[in-house]
Amino acid sequence: MRLSRKHIVFVHDLVMAALALPVALYLRLDFAVFDRFAPHDLLFMAGVFTAIAAVAFRTQKMYAGIWRYASVNDLLAIVRGVTLLIAAFTLGLFLYNRLEGFPRSTPFIAWGVLMVLLGGPRFAYRMLKDRRITLHADAAQNARVPVLLIGAGDAADLFIRAMETNPQANYRVVAILGETSARVGRRIRGVEVMGTLDDLAPVVETLTAKGRRPQRVILTKDTFDGEVVARMAEETQALGLGLSRLPRLDDLRTALADQAFDLKPVAIEDLLQRPQTVLDRDRMAAFIRGRRVLVTGAGGSIGSELVRQVAGFGPAEMTLVEASEFALYTIDMELFRTRPEMPRAALIGDVRDRARLDAIFTERRPELVFHAAALKHVPLVEANPLEGLITNAAGSRNVAEACVAHGVSTMVMVSTDKAVNPTNVMGASKRMAECLCQAMDLAPETRGTRFVTVRFGNVLGSTGSVVPLFEKQLREGGPITVTHPEMRRYFMTIREAVELVIEAGAMGAAPDAAAGHEGKIYVLEMGQPVKIVDLARQMIRLAGLRPEVDVPIVYTGLRPGEKLFEEIFHGEEQLLPTATKGVLLAAPRPVELADIRALLDKMEAACRAGDLDAALAVMRRVVPEYQGSETGPH
Repeated sequence: MRLSRKHIVFVHDLVMAALALPVALYLRLDFAVFDRFAPHDLLFMAGVFTAIAAVAFRTQKMYAGIWRYASVNDLLAIVRGVTLLIAAFTLGLFLYNRLEGFPRSTPFIAWGVLMVLLGGPRFAYRMLKDRRITLHADAAQNARVPVLLIGAGDAADLFIRAMETNPQANYRVVAILGETSARVGRRIRGVEVMGTLDDLAPVVETLTAKGRRPQRVILTKDTFDGEVVARMAEETQALGLGLSRLPRLDDLRTALADQAFDLKPVAIEDLLQRPQTVLDRDRMAAFIRGRRVLVTGAGGSIGSELVRQVAGFGPAEMTLVEASEFALYTIDMELFRTRPEMPRAALIGDVRDRARLDAIFTERRPELVFHAAALKHVPLVEANPLEGLITNAAGSRNVAEACVAHGVSTMVMVSTDKAVNPTNVMGASKRMAECLCQAMDLAPETRGTRFVTVRFGNVLGSTGSVVPLFEKQLREGGPITVTHPEMRRYFMTIREAVELVIEAGAMGAAPDAAAGHEGKIYVLEMGQPVKIVDLARQMIRLAGLRPEVDVPIVYTGLRPGEKLFEEIFHGEEQLLPTATKGVLLAAPRPVELADIRALLDKMEAACRAGDLDAALAVMRRVVPEYQGSETGPH
């Protein structure tokens, strides 16, 4: 049989155990041990002691660890094994001869001796290996990238230790900045905390004078808010330093263990000018788990993220409905890779087609429906207003009425802040869909289905948002085009948007949480709106370039249907809090279900007849606050 390292370590420990008892007796009795015990008695006791050790050490999993990475857990395993050994041996000897002639302090001495004999070699080996690696690394320090860490916590400690012990490490940490002054002047693994976040420039200047100038600044925590990240991005750019961030602590541990670690670039989501809202994922899971779920617009930005997150909560099955063949194929193949065990159906379908929706609902029998299908690009809908109205308004009606006809428990409708005081057909058509869902949620004849409406702002990185456009323009070398220097928008991440949609559905479906919520609109608290030009400048800095110097910013003027400021609530909508922090309610301006249905009938007939003026006239009756041109889109 080939001896493994585990076998060698086991033999080592048994040899140490065989020595421990005689050594303990010698320490207690000095040379008098040979007067009290005959050699064969000593050998017999040592043999019994070693035999018990073999059993005790095995039962305490002392050989699961690696000497190279000896840790507190390994020490605790040794403590358990040695304690069990001493207790068993002492009890056995007591039963054998009542410990006659055996010094009562010897078991305690033997415990200490054996701890040293077992633990000492392990930790000495680790120190030797660490020192050897450090010596080797010292010879190659100049080849490593000097970095400065932001954040003096667990992640910083983990990162420094990994860089010290890994011969293939790419970075060496030259200094740390803490979040507060409490740790300034202290050290983490020998690296000094030289200041706080406000001291970046002077610390870099000090390090430069000492010949240790960092080339990169690394954010060690994923909880830094967007204001801090934006400030760091601006300051590092001014100092000519790169900016990166570590993965989340759990991901960092995994990456370092797998030796597949690399820094992550700072993403535009990190620059959100507020902390990201964290909602109740346990409630979301309870809402989704074990139920049949259907998502319309499943291949879009919001729809595909909805599919991913819903799939993670364990639904009984999923139905993906999408008009775009390629978008549907893409998300279906992703699910095939990530959730191959989950029953699903990928169905091509257009929400404008009632017969197709009815067939899908009849076949799949969904219990929950997330309605994300819509035309969302403002200038394109302005150029194609009839398509926008029939998709966003009439299409939402088709989905809602299919939910009622087929006994769906909850329908969640995704809306937009552009539905508030709309200046474009896209926003007005979504406001019509809001009115319908609010009316259906309040009407007695549709009470079997809850209709939950969710309204949010611009989603960073979604299809049609400014972020992909700016990224494309940066790849092409610029310029970055912004419509107006004062253009402002509310922004949220895709994760926030989708969690809000699921959370709203869960709140609306739970009688205890939804009391008094009927017909109201769920809105995420999104802080202050962000200037689009500031977003452009931040993206330029993240690319390592200088705004207005390396990459010009060009103002192109407002596009059809756009306005400078978006709003989350209408002036006549009463703002209400919810039990969930960060989620608000907008009380509706009531519309009778019969009235909205009759108006939608007229609008749909006008759209299918190609009568734009008639369709817009109906739209203005439903949405009197619409602020578009009197002649309508062109």
